[in-house]
Amino acid sequence: MGESRQTRSNTIVFCESHFMEIDQLSSQEVIRYKRQIVIPAFGEKGQKQLKRANVFIAGLGGLGAVSAYYLAAAGVGRLKIVDKDHVELENLNRQILYSTRDVGRPKTESAFEKLHALNPLCRIDAQKAEIRKDNALELIGDCHIIVDATDNLETRKCLNSVSVARQIPFIYGGIDGFTGMVTTFVPGDTPCLECLFPETSAATKKVGAMGPVPGMIGAIQSLEAIKICLGMKDLLKNTLLCINGMDMGVKKLNLRKDPECHLCGIQDQCGKY
Repeated sequence: MGESRQTRSNTIVFCESHFMEIDQLSSQEVIRYKRQIVIPAFGEKGQKQLKRANVFIAGLGGLGAVSAYYLAAAGVGRLKIVDKDHVELENLNRQILYSTRDVGRPKTESAFEKLHALNPLCRIDAQKAEIRKDNALELIGDCHIIVDATDNLETRKCLNSVSVARQIPFIYGGIDGFTGMVTTFVPGDTPCLECLFPETSAATKKVGAMGPVPGMIGAIQSLEAIKICLGMKDLLKNTLLCINGMDMGVKKLNLRKDPECHLCGIQDQCGKY
């Protein structure tokens, strides 16, 4: 039997007793995930690796809704989802975790319900909070991977700082209208977000979003997270994948580390937070 509880006014946690058997797959899990387990490069070993994974998803908009859905469905052992907003009617063209009746509810509350209904074997920690420099490290806690599904550069930079300080992968995604981009930053092996965006814009503008575009980018982010959990080498490292939904053009742009980056450059290779 599982248990759902409200641990603080803004936090929901779902716990399952089977988490004690983290290195075993139950008969229910073997059936639920069998279409993944039959993949030669995945198998039961891969499923057990996913079960041990601990993934942080920042933001539950168009990107985060898709990433969270696929990662829960795939059998990631624990997802920590954080967002400060409530569901708005204008979200529904792309944020697939929500329906019209969810308008006005906290996104974390609605997302928790949908993800738990999808896969009660996945532990969901949902926290309604704004991610800031003074709380990002605590919010991410002991998670192994950061999926960036936010919509402003200031928050992304807070996440990137924790990624570099903790030496954990950071999966970046962004969209604008019919276009989207995604890359995976691996501290010590790739540039970081500061290398790509050394300056912070003074203002955050709202961009248009064609629903399937964050769907594509969010799905790629979830796939990158799964590949990291499995220890696969073929990640989107040192590469910014850009997709143009108008003409279905795909470009891969090479990324280079900034040797003078204050976070990951030669002068400060360990990063500080």
